[in-house]
Amino acid sequence: KDLPGVRYHIIRGTLDAQGVQGRMQSRSKYGAKRPKQK
Repeated sequence: KDLPGVRYHIIRGTLDAQGVQGRMQSRSKYGAKRPKQK
């Protein structure tokens, strides 16, 4: 079920957390912290 660019996304997530701030789905893939509940 992995996406083709998953490796790239993980790298992006570690290097560039800003790029994944709004990420809700596949959060773990992007290394994004759990967003606060609204």
